[in-house]
Amino acid sequence: MPNNAATRAERFASGMAALDSIHDDAGHGVIESLADIAPELGHQIVAWGYGDILSRPGLEPQQRQLVTLGILTGMGGSDAQLEVHIGASLNVGLTPQQIIEVFLQSAVYCGFPRALNAVAAARKVFAERGLLPLD
Repeated sequence: MPNNAATRAERFASGMAALDSIHDDAGHGVIESLADIAPELGHQIVAWGYGDILSRPGLEPQQRQLVTLGILTGMGGSDAQLEVHIGASLNVGLTPQQIIEVFLQSAVYCGFPRALNAVAAARKVFAERGLLPLD
């Protein structure tokens, strides 16, 4: 934790500010979907994931999203999370072409099936935002 003196509520507030700056309804929907079954997991995603990690000064939001897209692609089986972070990537200023480039690069290290699954997630998000066809 960057600030050991920060309270639970302060960490959550810091995380919500970061989440608000990156995500739209999809990101918030993830947290809300946990309220009735795993509220502590939702709290930790916000307080630790966004408040302590994504708020760090070492990388810009665009760089963090590039890393996240690459990792989620490599992991496989993370289509829902990819969709949320593809949207977040667009929100922080990445272009659809840059996002597709991540998946092309990922194919070299993760394989074509995982890259194709990531592109399918991108197609869904891009279509919802009226960004297809790409030039």
